Amino acid sequence: MKHILAAATAALLVSSPALANDPLLDEMVGFTGQIFHLDTGVPGMVIAAVRNGESTVFGFGEVRTGSGIEPDGETQIGIGSITKTFTGLALARLAVSGDVALTDPAGPLLSVVETLPGFDGQEIRLIDMATHRSGLARELEPRDGIERYSDASFAANLADGPLLFAPGEGMLYSNVAYDLLAMALARASGMDYADLVQEKLLDPMEMTSTGYLRPQGDNVMTGYDWNGVEMDPGEPIPNRFGASSLYATANDMVKYLHWNLDRFDQVDAETRAISHAAWAMRDGLTPVAGMDESGHMDAMGLGWVIMMPEGDRPLIIQKAGGTDGVFSYLAFAPSRGVGVFISINQFDFSAATAMANVANQLIARLAPR
Repeated sequence: MKHILAAATAALLVSSPALANDPLLDEMVGFTGQIFHLDTGVPGMVIAAVRNGESTVFGFGEVRTGSGIEPDGETQIGIGSITKTFTGLALARLAVSGDVALTDPAGPLLSVVETLPGFDGQEIRLIDMATHRSGLARELEPRDGIERYSDASFAANLADGPLLFAPGEGMLYSNVAYDLLAMALARASGMDYADLVQEKLLDPMEMTSTGYLRPQGDNVMTGYDWNGVEMDPGEPIPNRFGASSLYATANDMVKYLHWNLDRFDQVDAETRAISHAAWAMRDGLTPVAGMDESGHMDAMGLGWVIMMPEGDRPLIIQKAGGTDGVFSYLAFAPSRGVGVFISINQFDFSAATAMANVANQLIARLAPR
């Protein structure tokens, strides 16, 4: 342990964090990140945290093995399913503006199918998609002769048969549902979905380094599979923009945390409240699957996993994402003004689970009950 602590201290002396005006925040976040990086051995990682309006970002390792480039606040990162929180936020924004109601049936807003599957007369609503209660499968199944994620691919999958359970009765993590939700929101708003996200979400939050375009340059987090082989994310696929596909930086994730933690901003108060509200409680749902990898889900917001207080840890709202060899995790304690973003660039499931635990524990230390 002494050797680990010595190595951590030495590494911290040569790292290049974006220091906050809160020395204790810098100390706790930097040390936590260094120990985690040493313990897991992932090629690179970024950790950022905010507390009471202050923020800090630390990077360790390399964005790409052999590059010599340490990750920092401007490193471009594929945030995977954290994208779903933006899709949920787009739903909240359109609900506030009156373009949709959360309980609107999704079927009439979709052009990829003539009729969206139902279950004993129960239709899938927008809120069911946003809380993983749609009954739709997790992923699209490949179809011979049909390009995956094309409109035809969605149509073929949705025509296969009944839902896995009646909408609203269970909870099964579904990327399909979120991609369809984005399509529905685009049609309801009369906008291309990427433009909707840009105009209604990213621009107001001044998240200038976040978007769907594949980033260029050297300061991009390269992902590796479980064997250490580099993974190519390919070009963005618009039909996947609801469930995944956003790129961001740690600095932009800090802005996103600040926005989500701003309890006294009246301009976006209603949108934020709708996004964070516990729309689906776990109790009574059958089945519940695919929701607990980053901590026990007690309730669902619009894309957000809500974990009730436990021990010294306050209530946490969180979301994890994994894509093309990169795992990320975003979590915040809304009543305590504390949030954490962390990302690693190797498809290591045990490290990803540990990463979420580390972030949740860091929140508990930064904002104990």
